[in-house]
Amino acid sequence: MPRFLTSIVLRDTDDRTPPKPELMAAIDKHAAELRRAGVMLMTGGLAPSAAATRVRAKNGKLTATDGPFAEATEFIGGFAIMQTKSKEEAVELAKRFLKIHQDVLGPGYEGVCDVREMFGE
Repeated sequence: MPRFLTSIVLRDTDDRTPPKPELMAAIDKHAAELRRAGVMLMTGGLAPSAAATRVRAKNGKLTATDGPFAEATEFIGGFAIMQTKSKEEAVELAKRFLKIHQDVLGPGYEGVCDVREMFGE
């Protein structure tokens, strides 16, 4: 069965204020259901870019730069690894995840999930 990485992309902000408790409760309930069904393999949130270090290979050199990164306009705020029957199923799960946000935070909520198939073990 294919595995997909769904990343939660935060656009134009790296503000990692804690989510509303109502949102976290709804997400936790959804995640528990997916774990019981054997679909969700792993999930997690990520620290803001201010706590990150970017390692880059360029022109034969390796550099490490501590965040925050001024040139970035999108930040990956979290991830979920799902084992689904198809990419379409993974996309539907990403839609459900964003719908939870709209239901709790209101129809004005804007968010993005990128769904990508994972390769390897």
